[in-house]
Amino acid sequence: MTTSSSPRKTILAIGAHYDDCVFGIPGTLLQAVQKGHRVVVLSIIGNYTQWPPAKGRADELIEISKSLAHYHGIEKRFLNYASGQFQPNVETTRAVAEVVADVRPDIAFMLWEKDRHPDHEAASAISKAALKLAGRILDTEAKTPGQIYLYDNGPGHTIDFVPNTYVDVSDVWPSAMDWLGQLMAFVRKKEYDPSNPDSAAAGKTNLARYRGSACGVQYAEAYWAMQTRATQIL
Repeated sequence: MTTSSSPRKTILAIGAHYDDCVFGIPGTLLQAVQKGHRVVVLSIIGNYTQWPPAKGRADELIEISKSLAHYHGIEKRFLNYASGQFQPNVETTRAVAEVVADVRPDIAFMLWEKDRHPDHEAASAISKAALKLAGRILDTEAKTPGQIYLYDNGPGHTIDFVPNTYVDVSDVWPSAMDWLGQLMAFVRKKEYDPSNPDSAAAGKTNLARYRGSACGVQYAEAYWAMQTRATQIL
């Protein structure tokens, strides 16, 4: 593992589904691990018993998700909600706030707020409240992240996403696509073949190339930073 001389930080990435962070920001998360930071990924949906691709394999999906994340040095957590069966309310916001209070993130990533998928929009609203107001929600002292970044989930989902931050992930791109590819192979009940990427990996690669072209690198992941900071240009 490559380590950094900078202080060790804790990163919390939140998505609705098992694959949101693995598709949305795999390169950034892998770079964080390489630099010696702690990385935790939370999926609000942890009940896949009614999701057709996981019928009869819901527990296996959870385990393979955790196992692949662990292989890459990342801790994967799930809550117990099912798709379409959670909304931004006191219960769900408290559940995510409890994770925030436990993890104590320095940096957090959450889904962009405007999306074609209702689960994504609900997760974004819940995450924003929990990340910004965990202490008030729980009525306790809770560390909240000093930096929050919103990420997109591809043109098939995300609407009106205009990034203001880019991360060059070219150095970890093969590992990022292995992570996503192996997860998708399980879901699609296929053998993983890195030479023949499935539609998710191909789509993510195209998106990363597009983001890369916007900032002059080979592959990039894009974000909208919630906080604005002054920058000394000259």
